[in-house]
Amino acid sequence: MSLQTLPLPLTRQISYAIGQLGWSILINIIGFHQVFFYLPPNGEGLPELIVKVAFFGISTIGVVSAIGRLWDGVTDPIIANMSDKWTSKWGRRIPFLATGGLPAAVFCLLIFTPPERGITTGNLIWMTTALLLFYFFLTIYVTPFFALIPELGHTANERLNLSTFISVTYALGIMVAAQVPLIAEKLMAAVDGMDKFAAYQWAIGILCAIAAICMYFPVFAINEKKYTKSEPSAVPFKEALMMTFKNKDFLFFSISDFNYFLSITILTTGLSYYITVLLFQEASLVSEILPVMLFSSFLCYPIVNFFAKKFGKKRLVLYGFFIFLLLFIFIYFMGMDIIPIPKVIQAYLIVVVAGVPMAILGILPNAILADIAELDALKTGSRREGLFYAARTLMQKLGQTIGVLIFSSLLLVGGGINKVEKIDSVTGKKVLDREKSNLVGVQITGPVAAAFCLLAIVMFSRYKEKETLEEIERITRK
Repeated sequence: MSLQTLPLPLTRQISYAIGQLGWSILINIIGFHQVFFYLPPNGEGLPELIVKVAFFGISTIGVVSAIGRLWDGVTDPIIANMSDKWTSKWGRRIPFLATGGLPAAVFCLLIFTPPERGITTGNLIWMTTALLLFYFFLTIYVTPFFALIPELGHTANERLNLSTFISVTYALGIMVAAQVPLIAEKLMAAVDGMDKFAAYQWAIGILCAIAAICMYFPVFAINEKKYTKSEPSAVPFKEALMMTFKNKDFLFFSISDFNYFLSITILTTGLSYYITVLLFQEASLVSEILPVMLFSSFLCYPIVNFFAKKFGKKRLVLYGFFIFLLLFIFIYFMGMDIIPIPKVIQAYLIVVVAGVPMAILGILPNAILADIAELDALKTGSRREGLFYAARTLMQKLGQTIGVLIFSSLLLVGGGINKVEKIDSVTGKKVLDREKSNLVGVQITGPVAAAFCLLAIVMFSRYKEKETLEEIERITRK
């Protein structure tokens, strides 16, 4: 075995996965808290910072998020192509990780430090600029990071194992990012005079610093010359991009990914609203329930890994989509009297159930794409791992963009969220008066997400997993 094909030791696999923990914290800070921070529900103790509606009934923050993610999608293939062609003594991918990590963390924090505590044009310009720069540097890091999976994993099982590790750290990133409200509460209790606005900013700053440190673990741990087949691509950019999208299995895979990420973005963006609006609970409950989702997901990781090797990855992915479909439908009925389950238990139920498909869809798609990229390289002689992952990321971000746009616009249905309280005649406590409140915008986000999840199932069912793996084995045996 040559030096270029040495298997990656376990300690370095873990270091590689810690890089994903870092950027997962950053992207989930944006996903969980950007809309909530700039357009908080009434009574949350946070000021509104931008106008709600931009034009034609579309929310301002939805438009900004759409611009940011579309900009990110445009830069993805450019960075990927640069990474595929890069030559240096440190390899093709690691120099990009070293360049993108710290600026991504800095601009993530700056998104949450607007110049004014009120609705101003300056806040909108600040948020938009910081968001564009955040996505640019995150792309510089993330696209080459994913391209390392098929290069570091030399067999289908090695690629599956790497995908399992980074799924674990991505889930950890979700949990860490969700702790912002809880950290903010602790800071307000510990520091006299600190209000909720400043506490949120300090909490996000702490997590961004932790994320930045994590993102440099693979930079120092991975020697590309030793552990990867570092073969720069000589195919021109336009031709390489066309070759990537002409791969039918990849095309079905990426369209499915688009619909899945659209639907899951609605869930992650809406979680704080589901807790505070539909269930009428404190926002800090989000920080308490997400570790439960993480634990539920962790319990499934070894099971997913085992069954994927035994029965194939495609079948499990379809099961994961179906579970999410049922979960999205349930969201519409959350908090209603027809659900004979206490409201806090409903919150825990969502995250426990979500942990199962999160494990499946966190591990397997990256391994599936690595298989697709490996077969394509064997058939064409062009190693374009970066472009495959960039093209997938483009579809993901298009889905996330439209997901945020749809969610933030649905919140305006019926004139926007209007929570009306009343005193419970039995307990004497404040409860939500559902008859007088307008919650429909939040409620219908669930069925809308379910519809897109159904489209993901239809498209992914066309991926030919068995034929892909058999052809890889046949070619490599020659």
